[in-house]
Amino acid sequence: MNFDKNINRFGTNCYKYDTMPYPDTIPLWVADMDFETAPVITDALKKRLEHGCFGYTAVPESFYEATINWFGKRHGWRPERDWFIYTSGVVPAISAIIKAMTLPGDKVLVQTPVYNCFFSSIRNNECIIEEAPLTLSGNDYIIDFEEFERHCADDKVKVFILCNPHNPAGRVWSKSELQKMGEICRRNNVFIIADEIHCEFVNPHLSRSEEMAAITGEAKPQYHPFMSVSDAPCAVCLSPSKAFNIAGLQIANIIVKDDSIRRRVDRAININEVCDINPFGVIALQAAYTPDGEEWLTALNDYIYANYDYVRHWLFENHPEWKAVTLEGTYLMWVDISASGMDGDAFTEKILNDHHVYLNSGSHYGYAGKDFVRINLATQRFRLEDALARIS
Repeated sequence: MNFDKNINRFGTNCYKYDTMPYPDTIPLWVADMDFETAPVITDALKKRLEHGCFGYTAVPESFYEATINWFGKRHGWRPERDWFIYTSGVVPAISAIIKAMTLPGDKVLVQTPVYNCFFSSIRNNECIIEEAPLTLSGNDYIIDFEEFERHCADDKVKVFILCNPHNPAGRVWSKSELQKMGEICRRNNVFIIADEIHCEFVNPHLSRSEEMAAITGEAKPQYHPFMSVSDAPCAVCLSPSKAFNIAGLQIANIIVKDDSIRRRVDRAININEVCDINPFGVIALQAAYTPDGEEWLTALNDYIYANYDYVRHWLFENHPEWKAVTLEGTYLMWVDISASGMDGDAFTEKILNDHHVYLNSGSHYGYAGKDFVRINLATQRFRLEDALARIS
């Protein structure tokens, strides 16, 4: 597992690279990785490719068994076979669930700064975005639960989109935090959509500060599937696409326990016409959710969080005035660059045009992110070193 291997992605119709304005741009933006996927996945896809026919796909029972066993062994939660709805991706899943659980004009609650596609999914369903901003305490984001409940108590708020782990804040929500959010939503009849696409990325070497350990009740970050710790009405969205760098294969699962809600979501999936999936996605998921896939994933996490430590130390040595938020989970580093005298938009534009490094401006994730940038750490170390040298 050589994650330092240089993969040239230019000229492959790669969205991350081939849309760049300069040929030598280092793209550290959209959340896909610059690593080859796990060999167990490549081998399985090669075998399927040899068959030569790629028509409409029926999902086999082994697909469900692989997912159930993976989450049972790795995360202590075994969703039941009947709870599954497969679809082409987590964003289409979220959009369909919003359609199923709201009417035009209803409000959907998000905790900003948050993944930008939540906003478009809400607007596309003619709903209103309701923001409950997270609170930055030192280098960590926390939830103001009084403020959160105030938003949930609004009769127009019908759905809350939970990001677990949270992109771009980097938080892995603790069991007690998830339970409290669930209790508040249940009390106020707010349905929860749990986006857990980043669930396999948890910093294995991080110990929380005493303050954060007291707030969360956990000394180290640990991913808890929302449905495993709360019985609040919800739909959980899962996919191996982030963890194994297979987003282009378009495969995801929605887990819904309640029969009547699941029928509503399934109907919305069909209305949105995202019920047909890629045959290679079905194969890739089953190959990923194996011991070989897990071994590769463990090594990947070690590499990514070593990159995080490298960038964090670089910032401390070179730009201590720029404040990096603690990265408990995901591979997306969130940095406050307000001390530069620029907001995120101006900073990223300057870095791109003057130095050919492409970062995400924090404004994409709501007003609360306007003074931040997001850095994708899932790339080779030499590429990060080059990008930081240019930025400096």
